Amino acid sequence: MVSNLLEADVEHVLDAAFAGGDEEVIVVDPSAETVASLIEAATARDDLPPMSMLADDRTLADVMDDFLAASTAADLVAGGVLRIRLLPDEVDNALFVSPSKVVVLVSADDRVAALSTDDGEFVADVFETNRAAFDDAAEYNLRTPAISRVRETMAAEIGEATRDDFDALLSSVDAAGGSDTIDEVTASLLVAAKNDVLLYDISKWGEDVGIASKATFSRTKTRLEDAGLIDTEKVPIDVGRPRLRLKLGDERLRGVDAAELAGVASDLLS
Repeated sequence: MVSNLLEADVEHVLDAAFAGGDEEVIVVDPSAETVASLIEAATARDDLPPMSMLADDRTLADVMDDFLAASTAADLVAGGVLRIRLLPDEVDNALFVSPSKVVVLVSADDRVAALSTDDGEFVADVFETNRAAFDDAAEYNLRTPAISRVRETMAAEIGEATRDDFDALLSSVDAAGGSDTIDEVTASLLVAAKNDVLLYDISKWGEDVGIASKATFSRTKTRLEDAGLIDTEKVPIDVGRPRLRLKLGDERLRGVDAAELAGVASDLLS
């Protein structure tokens, strides 16, 4: 049987197309918007089957350039909910393929159109073809650490208050559609300064968890300090050079809650 689906977004297509008990869905050549929607859907729900994604390298790079999306995807990969490999060749249409159904996906403006079929022989052939293509495809190297590990280690090593501020700041950036000025290192340093954390501690944590090197943290600290967003004060130690405690610099940042911190910081950096 062939049927047409017209839905408001990718998640509704998932509901309509794969409401059964499929053990796996293979997603072939999704757009960046579809990849982001699938990551969000797989995170928010526990009723979707595991996904094997064959996607273009440039498309993945566009999505994974966003720290929250990439670190959430890393969580899904670690949990066995998502597998990502590189699409070896161009295909004509984006596909959702399961053992029970094939859906051809077409996006237009803010709507998603799809043509689906559950014809047994055809579906079996398409599923096996794409399953073989996925098995032969190169692994996608997702370098971003899983967001659950980032949160757990920040709470344990830096403090729960800083972790809560980090979550709130990232959520505000995500809700605003991203930021050209607030990346994961800048976010880490801003919440560290809000909570009077040592530069050594936040940069060591960031390097250990896989966010960025200590050198990157140091360069970003210098940029923020030159822009007046953060200050430092020396903290003597028993042996060696004094360490630097981070402080918020510009008075417009002081007393601002973490959810508003990114917006104010972006305005000051622009």
